[in-house]
Amino acid sequence: MYDINHLYEAASVEDAVRLRTENPQAVIISGGSDVLISIRAGGLAGCDLISIFGLDEIRGVSLDDDGSIRIGAVTSFTEIEQDPLIRELIPVLGEAAGTVGGPQVRNIGTIGGNTCNGVTSADTASTLLAHDAVMELTGPEGVRLVPLVDFYLGAKKVDIRPGEIATAVLIRPESYRGYHGSYIKYAMRDAMDIATSGCSVNVKLSADKKTIEDARISYGVAGPVPLRTRSAEEAVRGKEVSADTIESFAAGALEDVNPRTSWRATKEFRLHIQGELARRCLIESIRRAGGNV
Repeated sequence: MYDINHLYEAASVEDAVRLRTENPQAVIISGGSDVLISIRAGGLAGCDLISIFGLDEIRGVSLDDDGSIRIGAVTSFTEIEQDPLIRELIPVLGEAAGTVGGPQVRNIGTIGGNTCNGVTSADTASTLLAHDAVMELTGPEGVRLVPLVDFYLGAKKVDIRPGEIATAVLIRPESYRGYHGSYIKYAMRDAMDIATSGCSVNVKLSADKKTIEDARISYGVAGPVPLRTRSAEEAVRGKEVSADTIESFAAGALEDVNPRTSWRATKEFRLHIQGELARRCLIESIRRAGGNV
Protein backbone atom coordinates (compact mmCIF):
# COMPACT_ATOMS: atom_id res chain seq x y z
CA MET A 1 0.00 0.00 0.00
CA TYR A 2 1.06 3.57 -0.68
CA ASP A 3 0.54 6.35 1.86
CA ILE A 4 -1.30 8.86 -0.36
CA ASN A 5 -3.58 11.49 1.14
CA HIS A 6 -5.51 12.45 -2.01
CA LEU A 7 -5.27 11.73 -5.73
CA TYR A 8 -6.55 14.29 -8.24
CA GLU A 9 -6.87 13.22 -11.88
CA ALA A 10 -6.52 16.08 -14.35
CA ALA A 11 -8.94 16.05 -17.28
CA SER A 12 -6.92 18.48 -19.41
CA VAL A 13 -3.83 20.67 -19.26
CA GLU A 14 -6.01 23.58 -18.13
CA ASP A 15 -7.50 21.39 -15.42
CA ALA A 16 -4.03 20.32 -14.28
CA VAL A 17 -2.97 23.97 -13.98
CA ARG A 18 -6.12 24.70 -11.97
CA LEU A 19 -5.45 21.77 -9.66
CA ARG A 20 -1.83 22.88 -9.21
CA THR A 21 -2.95 26.39 -8.36
CA GLU A 22 -5.59 25.22 -5.89
CA ASN A 23 -3.34 22.57 -4.34
CA PRO A 24 0.20 24.01 -4.36
CA GLN A 25 1.43 21.29 -1.99
CA ALA A 26 0.45 18.50 -4.39
CA VAL A 27 3.01 16.51 -6.38
CA ILE A 28 2.58 15.94 -10.11
CA ILE A 29 2.61 12.27 -11.10
CA SER A 30 2.63 10.75 -14.56
CA GLY A 31 4.12 7.27 -14.90
CA GLY A 32 5.07 7.19 -11.23
CA SER A 33 8.34 5.32 -11.66
CA ASP A 34 10.08 7.82 -9.34
CA VAL A 35 7.25 9.35 -7.31
CA LEU A 36 5.81 6.05 -6.12
CA ILE A 37 9.24 4.88 -5.02
CA SER A 38 9.65 8.08 -2.98
CA ILE A 39 6.24 7.53 -1.39
CA ARG A 40 7.09 3.93 -0.52
CA ALA A 41 10.46 5.00 0.90
CA GLY A 42 8.77 7.60 3.10
CA GLY A 43 10.09 10.78 1.53
CA LEU A 44 6.67 11.69 0.07
CA ALA A 45 4.50 9.66 2.43
CA GLY A 46 1.07 11.21 3.00
CA CYS A 47 1.31 13.52 -0.02
CA ASP A 48 -1.40 14.75 -2.38
CA LEU A 49 -0.95 13.77 -6.03
CA ILE A 50 -2.13 15.30 -9.30
CA SER A 51 -2.08 12.73 -12.07
CA ILE A 52 -1.49 13.94 -15.64
CA PHE A 53 -0.95 10.45 -17.04
CA GLY A 54 -4.29 10.48 -18.88
CA LEU A 55 -3.59 13.68 -20.83
CA ASP A 56 -3.14 12.41 -24.38
CA GLU A 57 -2.85 16.01 -25.59
CA ILE A 58 0.70 16.06 -24.19
CA ARG A 59 1.65 12.54 -25.26
CA GLY A 60 3.55 11.59 -28.43
CA VAL A 61 6.06 13.08 -30.87
CA SER A 62 5.18 15.55 -33.62
CA LEU A 63 6.62 18.35 -35.73
CA ASP A 64 5.59 21.95 -35.14
CA ASP A 65 5.04 24.27 -38.10
CA ASP A 66 8.55 25.70 -37.70
CA GLY A 67 10.11 22.24 -37.86
CA SER A 68 10.67 21.87 -34.13
CA ILE A 69 10.40 18.36 -32.73
CA ARG A 70 7.72 18.38 -30.03
CA ILE A 71 7.86 15.59 -27.45
CA GLY A 72 4.88 15.59 -25.13
CA ALA A 73 5.79 15.52 -21.45
CA VAL A 74 3.95 12.25 -20.75
CA THR A 75 5.57 10.41 -23.67
CA SER A 76 7.16 7.22 -22.38
CA PHE A 77 10.72 6.16 -23.07
CA THR A 78 9.48 3.19 -25.07
CA GLU A 79 7.39 5.50 -27.24
CA ILE A 80 10.40 7.74 -27.82
CA GLU A 81 12.67 4.81 -28.63
CA GLN A 82 10.20 3.44 -31.19
CA ASP A 83 8.84 6.67 -32.67
CA PRO A 84 9.41 7.03 -36.46
CA LEU A 85 10.16 10.76 -36.27
CA ILE A 86 12.76 10.26 -33.56
CA ARG A 87 14.36 7.44 -35.52
CA GLU A 88 14.48 9.58 -38.66
CA LEU A 89 15.48 12.97 -37.27
CA ILE A 90 17.28 12.41 -33.97
CA PRO A 91 17.96 8.69 -33.49
CA VAL A 92 20.47 9.28 -30.70
CA LEU A 93 17.62 10.37 -28.42
CA GLY A 94 15.87 7.06 -29.03
CA GLU A 95 19.11 5.27 -28.19
CA ALA A 96 19.43 7.21 -24.93
CA ALA A 97 15.81 6.46 -24.02
CA GLY A 98 16.53 2.79 -24.63
CA THR A 99 19.15 2.76 -21.86
CA VAL A 100 16.69 3.78 -19.14
CA GLY A 101 16.01 1.02 -16.60
CA GLY A 102 14.34 -2.10 -18.01
CA PRO A 103 11.31 -2.59 -20.27
CA GLN A 104 8.79 -2.07 -17.45
CA VAL A 105 10.39 1.23 -16.44
CA ARG A 106 10.64 2.41 -20.05
CA ASN A 107 6.99 1.56 -20.65
CA ILE A 108 5.76 3.71 -17.76
CA GLY A 109 8.49 6.33 -17.21
CA THR A 110 8.07 9.63 -19.07
CA ILE A 111 10.48 12.16 -20.49
CA GLY A 112 8.76 14.97 -18.60
CA GLY A 113 9.12 13.21 -15.28
CA ASN A 114 12.72 12.25 -15.99
CA THR A 115 13.58 15.86 -16.79
CA CYS A 116 11.57 17.53 -14.02
CA ASN A 117 13.13 15.31 -11.36
CA GLY A 118 16.29 17.33 -11.89
CA VAL A 119 18.61 14.40 -11.23
CA THR A 120 22.05 14.47 -12.82
CA SER A 121 21.88 10.80 -13.84
CA ALA A 122 18.80 11.17 -16.08
CA ASP A 123 19.69 9.22 -19.23
CA THR A 124 17.87 11.42 -21.75
CA ALA A 125 18.94 14.73 -20.22
CA SER A 126 22.43 14.70 -21.73
CA THR A 127 21.15 14.16 -25.26
CA LEU A 128 18.46 16.81 -24.85
CA LEU A 129 21.07 19.29 -23.60
CA ALA A 130 23.36 18.45 -26.50
CA HIS A 131 20.50 19.46 -28.83
CA ASP A 132 19.71 22.75 -27.06
CA ALA A 133 16.31 21.43 -25.99
CA VAL A 134 13.70 23.81 -24.60
CA MET A 135 11.17 23.01 -21.86
CA GLU A 136 7.59 24.10 -22.48
CA LEU A 137 5.82 24.92 -19.22
CA THR A 138 2.15 25.81 -18.97
CA GLY A 139 0.77 27.70 -16.00
CA PRO A 140 -1.74 30.34 -14.91
CA GLU A 141 0.05 32.98 -17.00
CA GLY A 142 0.13 30.82 -20.13
CA VAL A 143 3.04 29.07 -21.84
CA ARG A 144 6.64 29.71 -20.80
CA LEU A 145 9.67 28.42 -22.70
CA VAL A 146 12.89 27.73 -20.79
CA PRO A 147 16.12 26.45 -22.38
CA LEU A 148 16.96 23.16 -20.70
CA VAL A 149 20.40 24.46 -19.80
CA ASP A 150 18.68 27.11 -17.64
CA PHE A 151 15.95 24.77 -16.38
CA TYR A 152 18.30 22.96 -14.00
CA LEU A 153 18.85 25.17 -10.94
CA GLY A 154 20.65 22.70 -8.68
CA ALA A 155 20.59 19.13 -7.46
CA LYS A 156 16.99 17.92 -7.86
CA LYS A 157 15.85 21.53 -8.32
CA VAL A 158 14.31 22.85 -11.54
CA ASP A 159 12.67 26.07 -12.74
CA ILE A 160 8.99 25.22 -12.37
CA ARG A 161 6.91 28.06 -10.97
CA PRO A 162 3.76 27.75 -8.83
CA GLY A 163 0.86 26.42 -10.84
CA GLU A 164 2.98 25.26 -13.78
CA ILE A 165 3.30 21.81 -15.32
CA ALA A 166 5.72 20.63 -17.99
CA THR A 167 3.84 20.06 -21.23
CA ALA A 168 6.56 19.37 -23.80
CA VAL A 169 10.22 19.23 -24.68
CA LEU A 170 11.10 21.09 -27.90
CA ILE A 171 14.11 20.66 -30.16
CA ARG A 172 14.51 23.44 -32.72
CA PRO A 173 15.29 22.52 -36.36
CA GLU A 174 18.62 24.37 -36.29
CA SER A 175 19.64 22.16 -33.37
CA TYR A 176 19.15 18.81 -35.11
CA ARG A 177 19.29 19.32 -38.89
CA GLY A 178 22.68 18.29 -40.22
CA TYR A 179 23.82 16.89 -36.86
CA HIS A 180 24.67 13.28 -36.04
CA GLY A 181 25.08 12.07 -32.50
CA SER A 182 26.09 9.31 -30.14
CA TYR A 183 25.25 8.53 -26.51
CA ILE A 184 27.17 6.22 -24.22
CA LYS A 185 26.04 5.27 -20.75
CA TYR A 186 28.64 3.82 -18.44
CA ALA A 187 27.21 1.70 -15.65
CA MET A 188 28.31 -1.31 -13.64
CA ARG A 189 25.89 -3.55 -15.53
CA ASP A 190 24.03 -3.36 -18.84
CA ALA A 191 20.46 -3.19 -17.53
CA MET A 192 18.46 -1.73 -14.64
CA ASP A 193 21.30 0.43 -13.39
CA ILE A 194 21.80 4.13 -12.79
CA ALA A 195 24.58 5.68 -14.84
CA THR A 196 27.99 6.04 -13.27
CA SER A 197 28.29 8.64 -16.00
CA GLY A 198 26.73 9.28 -19.38
CA CYS A 199 27.92 11.32 -22.35
CA SER A 200 26.12 12.62 -25.43
CA VAL A 201 27.86 14.22 -28.40
CA ASN A 202 26.60 15.49 -31.73
CA VAL A 203 28.52 17.01 -34.60
CA LYS A 204 27.95 18.80 -37.87
CA LEU A 205 30.64 18.22 -40.48
CA SER A 206 31.54 20.25 -43.55
CA ALA A 207 30.34 19.11 -46.94
CA ASP A 208 33.65 17.32 -47.62
CA LYS A 209 33.52 15.66 -44.15
CA LYS A 210 36.98 17.01 -43.31
CA THR A 211 36.09 19.74 -40.83
CA ILE A 212 33.98 19.88 -37.67
CA GLU A 213 31.69 22.84 -38.24
CA ASP A 214 30.03 22.44 -34.85
CA ALA A 215 30.03 20.04 -31.92
CA ARG A 216 28.06 19.77 -28.70
CA ILE A 217 28.74 17.58 -25.69
CA SER A 218 26.79 17.02 -22.49
CA TYR A 219 27.28 14.80 -19.47
CA GLY A 220 25.27 13.21 -16.74
CA VAL A 221 26.83 12.62 -13.31
CA ALA A 222 29.60 15.10 -14.05
CA GLY A 223 28.26 17.69 -11.62
CA PRO A 224 25.13 18.36 -9.54
CA VAL A 225 23.04 18.76 -12.71
CA PRO A 226 23.36 17.52 -16.30
CA LEU A 227 25.80 19.88 -17.98
CA ARG A 228 27.31 21.05 -21.26
CA THR A 229 31.08 21.26 -21.54
CA ARG A 230 31.66 24.39 -23.58
CA SER A 231 35.46 24.17 -23.48
CA ALA A 232 35.34 20.92 -25.45
CA GLU A 233 32.95 22.41 -28.00
CA GLU A 234 35.11 25.47 -28.54
CA ALA A 235 38.26 23.35 -28.81
CA VAL A 236 37.06 21.57 -31.98
CA ARG A 237 34.75 24.04 -33.69
CA GLY A 238 36.18 24.74 -37.15
CA LYS A 239 39.01 22.21 -36.71
CA GLU A 240 39.91 19.38 -39.06
CA VAL A 241 38.76 15.86 -38.30
CA SER A 242 41.88 14.27 -36.80
CA ALA A 243 43.21 12.33 -33.84
CA ASP A 244 44.67 15.54 -32.39
CA THR A 245 41.27 17.24 -32.57
CA ILE A 246 39.68 14.34 -30.72
CA GLU A 247 42.28 14.60 -27.97
CA SER A 248 41.64 18.34 -27.68
CA PHE A 249 37.95 17.58 -27.34
CA ALA A 250 38.50 15.12 -24.49
CA ALA A 251 40.87 17.50 -22.71
CA GLY A 252 38.42 20.36 -23.05
CA ALA A 253 35.62 18.26 -21.61
CA LEU A 254 37.62 17.56 -18.47
CA GLU A 255 38.11 21.29 -17.89
CA ASP A 256 34.38 21.73 -17.22
CA VAL A 257 33.25 18.60 -15.39
CA ASN A 258 33.30 18.23 -11.62
CA PRO A 259 32.05 14.77 -10.66
CA ARG A 260 31.75 13.65 -7.06
CA THR A 261 32.88 10.58 -5.20
CA SER A 262 30.02 8.28 -4.20
CA TRP A 263 29.54 4.62 -3.42
CA ARG A 264 29.22 3.99 -7.16
CA ALA A 265 32.58 5.45 -8.15
CA THR A 266 35.31 7.83 -7.06
CA LYS A 267 35.71 11.26 -8.59
CA GLU A 268 39.02 10.15 -10.11
CA PHE A 269 37.44 7.14 -11.82
CA ARG A 270 34.58 9.24 -13.17
CA LEU A 271 37.07 11.76 -14.59
CA HIS A 272 38.92 8.93 -16.32
CA ILE A 273 35.80 7.50 -17.95
CA GLN A 274 34.43 10.94 -18.85
CA GLY A 275 37.52 11.69 -20.91
CA GLU A 276 37.21 8.33 -22.64
CA LEU A 277 33.47 8.78 -23.22
CA ALA A 278 34.15 12.12 -24.92
CA ARG A 279 36.62 10.45 -27.30
CA ARG A 280 34.38 7.51 -28.13
CA CYS A 281 31.21 9.57 -28.57
CA LEU A 282 32.95 12.07 -30.84
CA ILE A 283 34.51 9.33 -32.98
CA GLU A 284 31.16 7.58 -33.36
CA SER A 285 29.34 10.85 -34.11
CA ILE A 286 31.90 11.67 -36.82
CA ARG A 287 31.47 8.20 -38.29
CA ARG A 288 27.68 8.57 -38.35
CA ALA A 289 28.08 11.95 -40.03
CA GLY A 290 30.09 10.31 -42.83
CA GLY A 291 33.58 11.25 -41.67
CA ASN A 292 36.67 9.20 -40.94
CA VAL A 293 39.20 9.51 -38.15
